[in-house]
Amino acid sequence: QVHLVESGGQLVQAGGSLRLSCAASGRAFSSTTMGWFRRAPAKERAFVAAINWSGTNTDYIDSVRGRFTISRDNAKNTLYLQMNSLKPEDTAVYYCAGRREYSVMSTRVMDYNYWGQGTQVTVSS
Repeated sequence: QVHLVESGGQLVQAGGSLRLSCAASGRAFSSTTMGWFRRAPAKERAFVAAINWSGTNTDYIDSVRGRFTISRDNAKNTLYLQMNSLKPEDTAVYYCAGRREYSVMSTRVMDYNYWGQGTQVTVSS
């Protein structure tokens, strides 16, 4: 079992940067593949980025590749999403999510078993 709490969301101007954090409780974090998802206004929750349990592999949607970086610190039980060159279309509630231990990365919401409560990111133009 992994309990997740996101933080770091706020209002930022276009072109700015933010770093989201996701604090995880539970000893399973270091063996849990993690992901970031977002829900924009009037849209479904959608995949943003994923990282495998060891941190050696990552995946991104095309629209954030080169601007966002997912990383993790297993010693601190924390997942990060560094977001640079933010655009108004990045405005959304951002969620961190975890899969069961030693699972492969996935872009599908249905494959993730643990979810945080979300943190709001608003990018003004």
